[in-house]
Amino acid sequence: MKTSTAHNAPASLVKSARQLYLSGLLESLDLRLQEAQAHQLSHAEFLETILQDEINVREQRAIARRKKQAGFRDSKTLEDFDWSFNASISRKQIYELASCDFIRKAQDVLWIGPPGIGKSHLCQAIGYQAVKSGFLVVYRSVFDLIRDLDQAQGQDKILSKYLKPDLLLIDDMGMKHLPPKSGEHLFEIIMRRYENRSTMMTSNRPIEEWGKLIGDVPSATAILDRFLHHATVFNIKGKSYRLKDRITPKS
Repeated sequence: MKTSTAHNAPASLVKSARQLYLSGLLESLDLRLQEAQAHQLSHAEFLETILQDEINVREQRAIARRKKQAGFRDSKTLEDFDWSFNASISRKQIYELASCDFIRKAQDVLWIGPPGIGKSHLCQAIGYQAVKSGFLVVYRSVFDLIRDLDQAQGQDKILSKYLKPDLLLIDDMGMKHLPPKSGEHLFEIIMRRYENRSTMMTSNRPIEEWGKLIGDVPSATAILDRFLHHATVFNIKGKSYRLKDRITPKS
């Protein structure tokens, strides 16, 4: 962590701020002292200003910690999403989702569509909005999640890792067939999060094929029965954004 020094502030004030771990306040203290003198701020106005500086710095650090804990594969935001490429994606619906009200209601979200149309981007962007709103988020590909649960020696600890987050993002369903017992592991997560925490998934294959992908039709049916009960489903169509510059126009 960067050590901040207020060069023009009284040494006793700097010492007290360090003892109270007010590093955010110290970063702007010199500037705030100059502003207070220039604008003749009252003691209460000055105090409110420097305390707000401390709060802002702590909030940004908390966001950075939650973002790191989330484990996003890419740093994706709604601001850098290309809304013009696929007109079937409703910006209004996505920004309503970004309000995170579905997390407060413990509801789920499913993105379905072919590769390259922006499902993972939107999934992680919504996750980042949740992080900024103060929610605990964890992002994993379905393969990493299954591997973690399959290889875990003490499953209670691993289960807690996936049960605790306010929002669990499970990406890449349908990229390939999952290993044996995947249905059991995935069902355990979905069942125990059902109506308690929000889960968001992306799938490259229609839900009718999940039984084949998981290799366990009864488990797939049980997973979908719970997951879709309170879920918003986005069925996105269109061409791959990643291939748009590689496609040679017909002459």
